[in-house]
Amino acid sequence: MSQSNYTCGHGPAVACREAFGQALVELGREVENLIVLDADLGTSTKASLFADAFPKRFIQVGIAEQNMMGIAAGLALTGWLPVTNTFACFASKRALDQVRASIVQPRLNVKIAGGYSGILAGKTGITHQSVEDLAIFRAMPQMTVLAPSDGVETRAAMRAAVAFRGPVYIRLTRDPFPTVMPPDYVFNIGSAVPMRSGKDVALITTGWMLIPALDAASLLANQGIEASILHLPTVKPLDADAVVEVARRTGAVVTVEDHSIIGGLGAAVAEVLSERAPTLMRRVGICDCYAESASNDDLLTKYGLTPSNIVATAAELLETRRHQA
Repeated sequence: MSQSNYTCGHGPAVACREAFGQALVELGREVENLIVLDADLGTSTKASLFADAFPKRFIQVGIAEQNMMGIAAGLALTGWLPVTNTFACFASKRALDQVRASIVQPRLNVKIAGGYSGILAGKTGITHQSVEDLAIFRAMPQMTVLAPSDGVETRAAMRAAVAFRGPVYIRLTRDPFPTVMPPDYVFNIGSAVPMRSGKDVALITTGWMLIPALDAASLLANQGIEASILHLPTVKPLDADAVVEVARRTGAVVTVEDHSIIGGLGAAVAEVLSERAPTLMRRVGICDCYAESASNDDLLTKYGLTPSNIVATAAELLETRRHQA
């Protein structure tokens, strides 16, 4: 299915990066010590909107992500509330040692925005696609990890991140997707968001993959299969109780993410269920490989991040359960 043809949603398509830039400006008016650092990507990630509104609270460090994290740590120690801005691939790999030692270990109040996450990175190819960032930051003690789905949730996530005391990684996407969250949506860190109730199978999502999952649930309904959708915009700390509840209620779980199935949402859900509620499950995501440069639609189709593949995965899982009964 074409990226532009999702049937879910009740509002215009908005890019998370646009919502991110707008949220920074809104928060800049409210939080006097908010300061934004950029590694020469503000035009792409829309941090440039903050630079235009508050030039004296914007630091352009250039292509120097490691240095940016060290500067942010120093600013946090002197009373500022820094938001660092770069692509997810650079935040989670190139600057990782500085994030770990300078920000997370001392639990400094720094927010790290990772734009262009997943495989939809504007034909930049495998060097700029980030399919490991959730796994990396989820494994880091004291790090909170957020992955909003649409523009509304992105703005709410930024507000929650700034209000939260401690290091936070916010995973953001490049392209516009339909708005699925209501205008008055409130982001509660650590809380799951039930999006649809059904008795046959649970689709558990994070980030923008909520949108194809919603379409998949409608397609499954046409086949007489009732799917619950549990959205996890906080990947860490995970709402384990909500995961266990939906797994016990349906007896079958499919996780859906624009990330490697190793170490990301699927792994997090499997860890919870293996200890608390063993359940038949499947993981839809990137299967231990890097992608390539291509159009969004071609990438989504090749790597199975489509409503049709979610439907096929859920149907196969239910068939397996039927044979095991």
